[in-house]
Amino acid sequence: MPRIARRTFLAGLGGAALTACTSSSGGSQPPTPDGFEASGSPSPTPLPPVTVNAANGPVLVPGEPQRVVVLDTDVLDSALTLGVTPVGAALPAADTRFPNYWPASRTAGIRLVGPAGAPDLDAVRALRPDLILSNQGRDGDRYEQLRGIAPTVLTQTTGAPWKANFQLHAQALGRVAAAGAFVAAYQKHAGQVVQALSAAKLSGHRVSLVRFVEGGGIRLFGRQSFPGIVLTDAEVGRPDAQNVDQSDFEVPLDQIAKADGDLLLYATYGDPAKAGTDAALASPGWQALGAVKAHRAFPVDDQLWFQGIGYTAANFMLDELQRFLGA
Repeated sequence: MPRIARRTFLAGLGGAALTACTSSSGGSQPPTPDGFEASGSPSPTPLPPVTVNAANGPVLVPGEPQRVVVLDTDVLDSALTLGVTPVGAALPAADTRFPNYWPASRTAGIRLVGPAGAPDLDAVRALRPDLILSNQGRDGDRYEQLRGIAPTVLTQTTGAPWKANFQLHAQALGRVAAAGAFVAAYQKHAGQVVQALSAAKLSGHRVSLVRFVEGGGIRLFGRQSFPGIVLTDAEVGRPDAQNVDQSDFEVPLDQIAKADGDLLLYATYGDPAKAGTDAALASPGWQALGAVKAHRAFPVDDQLWFQGIGYTAANFMLDELQRFLGA
């Protein structure tokens, strides 16, 4: 399967959104230079409000929200994937920029409203949102304050249920038809990667996922995590220690052998020195890993592999996985 340039891939996604949204609403807005539908002005016939069943109960939302604030990385991916550019967004505290798997033209107009889990409510209010998206893990304790600003739709959590969460986000954003197009495109892409890996006899390779987290130690990721599910969709193997039905678990440096695999992908959240990345990579235990000795350990973008938590991120991950495995 040929590699997909990110800009080309994003333009293709935008075309799918335009087609799906046009067929469902009877009209569309001009595409942006990246191929995405702009989200600044309403369609000729405004859609009526709809009720979505969120983790926080039924929420009446605008039929075509125009000023959306997203308070975590999964809803950022969902909104941008569906052609909606948020007016505001919260990012994890250690992140100082928007994910670069999105071109700057797609995020340039988004205002930061503080760290995820502790947004600046005055900054959110100043943006005059007509919809707020987040999850209970991040913002359940401030739901009443948020709903006082705008209709607020929360999922229960993020990570493993990312596919179901995307459907809820699509309902809240009025982009259900577009969501179906993206799901179908992802499933097709995953199938192509499975075929390519099978043809290259690489499907059985065990792929290890390691994340060094500032303030959170060394984490290994199991099947019930966002990247773990993407690997499952690609039908690749996992090391025994990570072939478990849980999201992630912390290990001390003296148990780093559990991170071994035929392919090892690692990322850092925060400062590499404070997260322990530098010390781990220089340690005898890390140097003794089979993947490291075989030159099969690769750093990956944390904002893509562990924070993307959406269909656009997942598509890029499939392509990178195929490249790393050499299919």
